[in-house]
Amino acid sequence: MAAVVDSAPRRIYMQRTKLTSLPLYYEGFLWIKRGRSKEVKYWTELRGAKLFFYSDKKQEKFTDSLDLQYLSSASDKHANQLQWTEVTLKLPNEEVYIKTETADVAEEWKGFILTVSQLSVPTCLTLLPGQIIQLKEVLEKEISRRESEVSRRESESKVGHPTYQDVGDLNRMPPCFYNVSRQEATEKLTKEENSGNLLIRPGADGKNYAVSIREPTENSTRAQVKHYRVLTTDHGFVIELDKPVVLNSLDEVVNHFIDETRGKLRPFVSDIYDTQIVFPR
Repeated sequence: MAAVVDSAPRRIYMQRTKLTSLPLYYEGFLWIKRGRSKEVKYWTELRGAKLFFYSDKKQEKFTDSLDLQYLSSASDKHANQLQWTEVTLKLPNEEVYIKTETADVAEEWKGFILTVSQLSVPTCLTLLPGQIIQLKEVLEKEISRRESEVSRRESESKVGHPTYQDVGDLNRMPPCFYNVSRQEATEKLTKEENSGNLLIRPGADGKNYAVSIREPTENSTRAQVKHYRVLTTDHGFVIELDKPVVLNSLDEVVNHFIDETRGKLRPFVSDIYDTQIVFPR
């Protein structure tokens, strides 16, 4: 069983804790395959309800991460004995494949992953009594952590600290946020080309967000408008791409799109105003 100890030097361990702001529950080597990317071996840490991937034990900043909050299942990919070490993690918009050296290690990883994602100790796995006790301890810590996080957010909202969860408070949104539909966003981006080519709007479900962009091209008549979904999570925001990007705020979401296109995308800030007040008689 992989013990939760400071396997990396204490300085590296403390730096990882500082960067993730999450408690360490489990760790070990995993082979990860996401989407069309190749399978890669990572030193993996389960912190809170997230997996953090490192190229090796000494790397301080994680290479990638995976939010397990919306995990629907963790199951063996193949039933035959030779493939028991491969597990499929099913999330709303992707399937992630993890491989371990032995079936026992895979079973234990599934135990920890299901415990923090479903907030209950799974009963469908073959685990030793000591392992089940460890999962129960992790469950108590994770429930306590989430309750503390909710309390902190509630106290911050009472004293007026900025939050991006309230769609109604436009003053706390990026300047390029507009309370418009997908079709209205497309019309704004195509009609007001000089105002910018990137805006944020509410998602169709009313809970998440979407980024609408007009592709920067030399021939504006061929420009296309694309839309990207941005999920709201307990830890921030996730841009749903082939390789999901996790960020802390909507401002960071805007900056990510700008940086990825090397400044070709500009926040949409309309400077068009009506000049007459007209009401029907």
